[in-house]
Amino acid sequence: MNRFASTTLVTLLGLAFSAATFAAKPEEAIKYRQGVMAAQGWNMNAMGAMVKGEKPYDKAEFAKRAVNLAALNKMALEGFTIEGSDKGETKAKSEIWTSMDKFKGGVDKLNAESAKLAQAAQGDDLNAIKAQFGEVGKVCKGCHDNFRNK
Repeated sequence: MNRFASTTLVTLLGLAFSAATFAAKPEEAIKYRQGVMAAQGWNMNAMGAMVKGEKPYDKAEFAKRAVNLAALNKMALEGFTIEGSDKGETKAKSEIWTSMDKFKGGVDKLNAESAKLAQAAQGDDLNAIKAQFGEVGKVCKGCHDNFRNK
């Protein structure tokens, strides 16, 4: 074997070994997505309290929470892509994995609506902000209704 082929083989084997070594375990994926969802809830609850008038509206705080939520929403899907993470201590319904395209469509919609909320939160139109918060809430509810065990 020539030197190039040997180096390539060693590199490929090393990469394969590294990927296998650092691959997430199903229970880690479950903990990851539960953590992401807890953080999503943390931010939604803080914004919800302002939208409902339970807490004074603070533009900077609301905008921060909206940006956080948009970032977290982009992270959520990763926790559902690990093989075997459909088993274990989870409220996730099996329909996530049997209808992954539908689930991903919901995640995409959530990403789009939360990005709109982060954008709206930069402005001063509280009615528009409240309306967009409602849209995000509808997408969240739809996903929970279809893909989460109570």
